[in-house]
Amino acid sequence: MTKILNIVTSIKGDASFSNKLANAVLEKIATDYPGTVIHTHDLNTSPIPHLEELHFSAFSTPEDLQTTEQKEALKYSENGIRELMEADVIVIGVPVYNFSIPSTLKAWIDHIVRAGVTFTFIDGIPQGLVKGKKVYLSIASGAIFSEGTMKDYDFVEPYLRTILGFIGMTDITVFRAEGTMMPEFKDNALPKAFEALSA
Repeated sequence: MTKILNIVTSIKGDASFSNKLANAVLEKIATDYPGTVIHTHDLNTSPIPHLEELHFSAFSTPEDLQTTEQKEALKYSENGIRELMEADVIVIGVPVYNFSIPSTLKAWIDHIVRAGVTFTFIDGIPQGLVKGKKVYLSIASGAIFSEGTMKDYDFVEPYLRTILGFIGMTDITVFRAEGTMMPEFKDNALPKAFEALSA
């Protein structure tokens, strides 16, 4: 049985290109692996708060010294890491907002990237502790960032590959629906992405 963690980040719901592409990825995996179980965490309907000092201090405080407030603040991180560790496959739908990822996704990342829990240092070298995961990124953008004149503005895929790889998730496949706001490309943005997925 394959367990999938589906992270939803777009604010546009059913109209979202990243959601449509992510759903196609989920359907493909479920078809190829009968019995697949999908757990969806929609960061819009079940948001994780942006990192505050209370969360950060709770991360570094031994459990027996944590205050009631710190224990409560840790729940977001603990739940997020539990969901991550229980999954075999992680699918993340990522719309490009102002050349970067949604702030809700950044908040999720800030709560799951924790020293001593999802990464550590050995002889001064960082070692990721989240092993054996397959990650699919479904990236949707109004412009084309994978090539051409806007490539230098792509801060989404490089960042996600770096931060997810930092905690041990290096097996990453990216699908893109690009040019969704460009008249000459928008009609073919999803079909082209679906073709890549089928291949």
